[in-house]
Formats: sequence, C-alpha cells, structure tokens
Amino acid sequence: MRTAVVTAGIVALIAVLSAVHLTQGTASTGVLDVLHAVVGSGDAQTLAVLEGSRVPRLLAALLLGVALGVAGAGMQSVARNPLASPDTLAVNAGAHLAVVAIAAFGLSVPTLPAGGAAFVGGLAAAVLVLGLSGGGSASPRLVLVGSAVMLTLQSAVMLLLLMFEQETNGLFAWGSGSLTVSDLDATAQMTPVVVVAVAALVVMGRSLDVLALGDDNATVLGLKVRRTRVGAVLLTVALTAAAVTIAGPLGFVGLSAPVITRLLTPFVPGLGRHRLLLPVSGLVGVVIVLGADVLLRAVMGSAAAVRVPTGVMTTILGAVVLIWLARRGRSSGTPRQAPAGRVGVAGTTRRFAVTSVVLAVLLVAAPAVGLMFGDRLVLLGDLANWFAGRTGTALTFVLDQRLPRVLAALLAGAALAVAGCGIQSVSRNPLAEPGLLGITAGAGLGAITLITAVPLAGAWHIAGAAGAGAVAAFALVYGLAWRSGLDSDRLVVIGIATWSAGMALITLLIVTSDPWNTAKALTWMSGSTYGRTLDQVVPTALALLLLTPLLWARHRELDIHGLDEDTPRVLGMRVERSRLVILLAAGVLAATAVSAIGVVAFVGLVAPHLARSLVGGRNARVLPVAAAVGAVLVSAADTLGRTVIAPAQVPAGLVIALIGTPYFVLVLWRTREMRT
Repeated sequence: MRTAVVTAGIVALIAVLSAVHLTQGTASTGVLDVLHAVVGSGDAQTLAVLEGSRVPRLLAALLLGVALGVAGAGMQSVARNPLASPDTLAVNAGAHLAVVAIAAFGLSVPTLPAGGAAFVGGLAAAVLVLGLSGGGSASPRLVLVGSAVMLTLQSAVMLLLLMFEQETNGLFAWGSGSLTVSDLDATAQMTPVVVVAVAALVVMGRSLDVLALGDDNATVLGLKVRRTRVGAVLLTVALTAAAVTIAGPLGFVGLSAPVITRLLTPFVPGLGRHRLLLPVSGLVGVVIVLGADVLLRAVMGSAAAVRVPTGVMTTILGAVVLIWLARRGRSSGTPRQAPAGRVGVAGTTRRFAVTSVVLAVLLVAAPAVGLMFGDRLVLLGDLANWFAGRTGTALTFVLDQRLPRVLAALLAGAALAVAGCGIQSVSRNPLAEPGLLGITAGAGLGAITLITAVPLAGAWHIAGAAGAGAVAAFALVYGLAWRSGLDSDRLVVIGIATWSAGMALITLLIVTSDPWNTAKALTWMSGSTYGRTLDQVVPTALALLLLTPLLWARHRELDIHGLDEDTPRVLGMRVERSRLVILLAAGVLAATAVSAIGVVAFVGLVAPHLARSLVGGRNARVLPVAAAVGAVLVSAADTLGRTVIAPAQVPAGLVIALIGTPYFVLVLWRTREMRT
C-alpha cells in the first residue's frame, strides 16, 4: 500500500512538472493556449510550437530521467557502493568521447550506430574503472579512480573540440547535457533500447537482491555472480549510452536518483528490493531532470535558458548529494597506504646527487628548447644574439612573445608539483592533487568570472580573483570535510564534488556570457600559455619563492603526516594546525599556477610520484625534485603543443593529460596491488 502511494505521488509530481514544462519556452504560447491544444481546440501556431520544440524536449527529459535513474541504481548495486554512478564510473565521459570523436573525424552516422559507439566508449571506461579500483568496493577509491579516468577522457574530448573546431561546432554546450532537441528522431530510436534494458534489469531484480548479500553468500545461494555482474554492467552502460546519444552527458542524475529513492526505504520497506527500486529510481530520475529544466527556465527566463545546458543544474544538484553522502558515510577506519617511492629505490645520497644534476641540465635545456621551437624555428646562435641584444626586429618580436610563455610553463609546473606534494602527504592519498580537491576549479571559476566581468583586467587582478576562488573552494571543502576531525577519504570525495560543481558553474558562465567563443574558453580551461605576458607570471614566481621554502622547512611534518593518523599525535604534533598551513600553502600555489596558465590537471599528481620514484619518499628531497620535474614536464608539454601542429596549437594542459595518462594508469595499478 505504501509503495503504491509513494509511486502515485511521484507520478503525480511528474505530471505537474510536465504540465509546467509544456508552458515554458521562448514562443508566446501561454498556459491557456497549451490547454486548448491538449483538449483538441488549439490553433495552428500553438500546435507547431508544441510539436516543434516543447513536446520533443519533454519526451527527451522523460526518457533521459528513466534511463539514468535506472542505470545509476544498477551501477550502485553492482559496485555495492552508493557513490557509484555513470559519472563516477566515467561511463558518461567514455560515451561522450566516442560521440565527439565521430563528429571530429567528419563522420555522419545515424542515431543507432552513434549509440553503439557511445556504448563501446562507455563500456571501456566502466571496465577500466572497475578493474583499476578492484571491482565492487564500498570505499571511496571507486570515486577517486573514476574521477581521475573521467578527467583523462574529458581532456581528450577538449583536445578534439579544439583541433576540430568546425566539425564539432555546437558540441561544447551539448557536452554538459542539453535538452535542446529539434525533433523526436533520436528519442524515438533510443526508446526501444531504454525499454528493453530497463525491463531486463527489472527481471534481474531478484539476482541483484542476492548479489547485494556479497559474492560469497550469493555463490552459496547458487547465483552466478560473474554472469550477473557482467549482465548488469552491460545493461546499465547501454542505458547511459542511450542517454548520452540523445542529450550528451547529463551530470549526476544517475547518482542522485537512487540515493533519493533509498532515502524513502525506511518509510516504504519494499523499495529495498530491486524490482521496485529500479523503476522507482527511474521515476525519481525523471523528477530530477524535469525539475532541473523547469527551475532553470523559471530562474533565468526561457530566452536566456536556451543557451544553458540542463546538465549544469543536475551537476550542481548531484554535487550537493555527493557531499551529503560523503559527510554521512563513516570513515573506513582502515590504515591508508602513504604515497611511496618505487619499490627498490633506496633514495641514496648518490642517487639524489645524480638526479639533481640531470634535472638541473633539463631545467636549463627545457626553456632554451622552448624559446627555439614553435611556428618558427630559431637557431641557438640567434638565441645567443637575442640575449646579447643583437637580433633584428622580427626575431626579437618572436622571442619576446615566447619568453613569457616559457616562464609561465616553468613556474606553473613547479607550483602545481609542490602543491601536489603537500596535498598527497597530508591526505595520505597517492591519487590526490589540487584538481581533485576542487582547488583548481575554484581558482578557474574566480579567474573566468573576473575575465568575463572585466575583460581588460590586469594580471594581478586575475591572480587575485583566482586566489580568492581557490581559497573559497578550499575553505568550503575543508569545512564540509571536517566532522570531529578530518578524514582524508571524505576530504577528497567532497573535493571531487566541489570540482564538478565548479566546472559546471564555469560552463554556465561561458555559455551565458560568450557563447560564440567557446574556443577561447576551452583554451583557458585546458591550460594554455597563449598570450601570456611577463606581468602574469610574477604572482606565481612570488608564491614559489615564499611558499616552497615554507613547505620544505616542514618536510619532517610532511613525512610524519604520511605515516598514519595516530603517529603525529603521539609525537606531539599539532596535527590540525600543521595540516591547515600545508593545505593553505598548496592552495595558494595552485591558484597562482591557474592564474598563469589556466586549469591544468595531472601535474600535481604525476610530478610527486616521479620524484619519489627517483629519490625515495623523504620530502626533503621529494619537494625540490618534484618542483623540477613539474617545471620540465609543463615546459616540454608547452613546447610540444606549440610545435607539433604549428601554426595551430594544442594547450599544454591537454598535452600533459595525454602524456600523463599512461603513467597515471600505472600508478592506479600499483596502488591496487598495494591494497590487495
């Protein structure tokens, strides 16, 4: 009885939202016109408006809500993790990359083959994430791995959008989940896929109930665990791929819908069974998608809301749910493996000396090569003449333009690497970095807000805005993660949620302020040194000069933080104050780096790992080596990006993502082995 009442209530809410949804739009068709059309007495203009835009948009929202809600519930059951969803398993990102790749290479394929490609991309991403995270796991590691893989795939998407701007025109806003559909073709073709997949999952409901008891218990009860899990993964990925094919990746609907449904379980015990949980999650998904779209158009107005993807609203809502889940969950209580160097690396003085010499040579060579290469090759002799002030006007102009870019890459790389060292040690999480704590997204949001509001803002103003955004994001993450102490897993998951919300707000800002210049926005968000001046690198240089010695002076604290939670307290360390100082310093370094070259991921993750592999795990050596590695890495990426497809350019951040991905996969695999 309770189940029927709750279901009827959700259906009634969907009906109300659908009615409101049909009355919203840019055309002058009001409520009465829609009512007349519904009862069969509408005029031709009203019917045309309904058939041409409002009904297709409504039906797309209904199908997307069902598909993503059911897919999220299925993924959470397979992973036995309430944080699992098409977003946190990177399925959305994999499917999105496949669709964009088709468009980028000029292929025009019908809806169903495009959906098949999205299915392959989403399935590959899901298999990668589940494999690297050790399969079903209740720990936040699944979210960490999924979010990192998602960052990689999104970097590849941005690279395609920038390199094939004409072919992918219009896909930037679509990449955040847009309900702007012009006809029913895609929705109609994907409806059978969604219906069959939902029905098959509901039929598997009893098997999923047994699977929820654990693999051992399920096996004892006669369930084919592997076959059930594979079947459920295939069906949930098919649902996600269908949704992405219609409207792009609609953020966090698959996470929020099952969570909200499970909140009703104490009042409706029957919802704990999958044969009810799955369809009700689909209905809740419809409420989320429709509610977000209605709210968006009600707040911004129908005309302005046309440019804003509905996924922006659902992502912000999902980020709130993710934060709530992270605060609600208990700490696993298991000791976390501290970031460590490669097994067998002794970290001897001789090895440190050799590494230092090699890195010193590279630190001299990298900027020299950066000045020589680009859309015009400069010889070493010309470079010497330029230093002596003996070059002609043309060559002087070229090198004067390159110098700020080379310096920005060097300094930003060093700053991000040092920030990564501090964050990884304090959080004792080898996958943590400024981006995954929301710091770079906050800095990016602050900087882009200022650039949008004041296009002629100076370097110091942009750096200040980035710093304010980073500090605000850090304070938000730190404050939300604090609950009778700071749990490192909770800190990182809340950071990921903040990062997602920050990127959604950046997208909102761009599509509402400058929708016709997405290349400029993508370049900034992807990390580029294009158009940098010497003034813009000064804040980063000052931050490095002041804060790197501060962190190095606390290298013993960093070492002790990396051991476990109890040892620092036993040794009398004021843990929270030390942690706050280190994280603040890391946040400021990351913010100034973002103000210099935009949002760059992976440097704060990869450089500390490379440094530990070279000189061992002691932070007295790791910090300077990581700074040098980060500087060389970003400088080399910037040079490659300016040279390989010259005169066109690839942002340094995307080059780093492509270079860092294989190493990142190796780190994930090694940390998986350590935990098992």
